[in-house]
Amino acid sequence: MPLSLPRRPPTFHRRRQAQLPLRLDAGCLIDMLSESPPSCLRRNLLLSLLSLLLLVSVYCLLLLGADDRSPLSLGRSSLYWNSAAGFPSVFLPSPVVNLSHVSEEYKLEKVLKAAAMKDGTVILTTLNEAWAVPGSIFDLFLESFRIGDDTRRLLKHLVVIALDMKAFQRCLAVHSHCFALVTEGVDFSSEAYFMTADYLKMMWRRIDFLSTVLDMEYNFVFTDADVMWFRDPFPQFFIDVDFQIACDHYTGDSEDMENRPNGGFNYVQSNNRSIEFYKFWYSSRETYPGYHDQDVFNFIKYDTFVTEIGLKIRFLDTAYFGGFCEPSEDLNQVCTMHANCCVGLDSKIHDLRILLQDWKRYSSLPPTLKRSLITSWRVPQNCSLDSLRQYDVPMNNTQ
Repeated sequence: MPLSLPRRPPTFHRRRQAQLPLRLDAGCLIDMLSESPPSCLRRNLLLSLLSLLLLVSVYCLLLLGADDRSPLSLGRSSLYWNSAAGFPSVFLPSPVVNLSHVSEEYKLEKVLKAAAMKDGTVILTTLNEAWAVPGSIFDLFLESFRIGDDTRRLLKHLVVIALDMKAFQRCLAVHSHCFALVTEGVDFSSEAYFMTADYLKMMWRRIDFLSTVLDMEYNFVFTDADVMWFRDPFPQFFIDVDFQIACDHYTGDSEDMENRPNGGFNYVQSNNRSIEFYKFWYSSRETYPGYHDQDVFNFIKYDTFVTEIGLKIRFLDTAYFGGFCEPSEDLNQVCTMHANCCVGLDSKIHDLRILLQDWKRYSSLPPTLKRSLITSWRVPQNCSLDSLRQYDVPMNNTQ
């Protein structure tokens, strides 16, 4: 542009204004023709501001209400959710959104509410990529619900807590209620070997999350994914008990503190006593470094704090809640079977497949034969107590 341009008369501005009627409404055009451009410009500016305000409002509503894929933050973890209302099979997290703590709880509340029973009870399990791949533990877990005696209906109350995004995507493909709990700086996707540092982190992350669920006033049955469900366990649970847990070894007395509990299956009522206990349990990891949650529970169950808060604890009979450590002997009574006392994913999968085959054979028998024949499991085979001997002494939890 030539340097003399700034010295042009004000007609330069009037020429720009003369083009405005092409982009304004009829009212604005009338204003222009009546030689009142300031009124026209004010109206156009007001309409523009209103339009911008409307767009921002719609965006916020979509962000807070309809975008179920927005990443959240709970403590040091990112949360993503899916419920029976529907979720796309492909998950692409947004790297920008970070909602408030209130919205985080709303998202978790939403998925729990969608799965909860009438009394506010949910069934929870955790899952990582290694256990989620097709043909692995997760598929066997879901199959047990489908072939069990009146257990298929319980699937609608099951919430799968995925510890990595691949496990979450796999859950979305096959189940209705999925929730991703991805801990910053920790990769839980691979197989976590018993008592390794990753194993310990995973177990304690689980206790921390379950404490959050209790805080939100939901009761839960927590089950490891390598627990096969063959019958509805609720009729076998104790009434008016805060905390009840399965055992590796059952002494025969549900109140005996010498029972050897297994944290892979428990039923917990949400109340002040259980909430305080889980907080105490989680904080005790610092008192007993290098031990996993199950060992620490065995230490703190004798603590005076448990007595002071009045927590009611019961241990579940292995006749109904068995495992490879101590199998349920009567298939007419068994509710669940756990692949405990077993190291290695391949060994678990091998023996669990045989376990499901044994149940199918039992289920195919006529009712009279079921009651009269003495049937037993063909497992454990690859799983054995010998494989655990090297882990008797807890390892240091190196970072």
